[in-house]
Amino acid sequence: MRGQYGQVMAFIAVALAIVVMPVAAYAVDAAAVSGAAAALEEATATAALEASQQLDIVDFRMAGALAVDPTEARQVAQAVLSAGAPAATIMSITVVGAEVTIESSEEVQLPFDFFPERTVRLGSRASARLAGGYDNPGIAPPTSTP
Repeated sequence: MRGQYGQVMAFIAVALAIVVMPVAAYAVDAAAVSGAAAALEEATATAALEASQQLDIVDFRMAGALAVDPTEARQVAQAVLSAGAPAATIMSITVVGAEVTIESSEEVQLPFDFFPERTVRLGSRASARLAGGYDNPGIAPPTSTP
């Protein structure tokens, strides 16, 4: 009877290695991918919003139409995305009138070898539209007095 006291401890050690460690590795890999995906989506949305604010002055002065300057929008989108998600790349920027659509992607290295692939490619898409308004919405628009 004395020789069997350590069997449960050995079984628990083997069970931990076989069951718990892969589950922990999966959790860490999933958390890394989830965090990177959230950061990519936020950076892409911010880049689209900032790019949509680039008014095409020539169109506005000639026709009074609100349109986005494609060249400025691309430059601003690249700068904002690089600041928010440095490893991300812009796949496409589409400017149609007052609307900007940005598609971006990023490769994320997984910390553990739980999945067969060591990297995951994430993608994100965001659109924003230029709208006319006041610089300070807290101030009422000027009114004319009779």
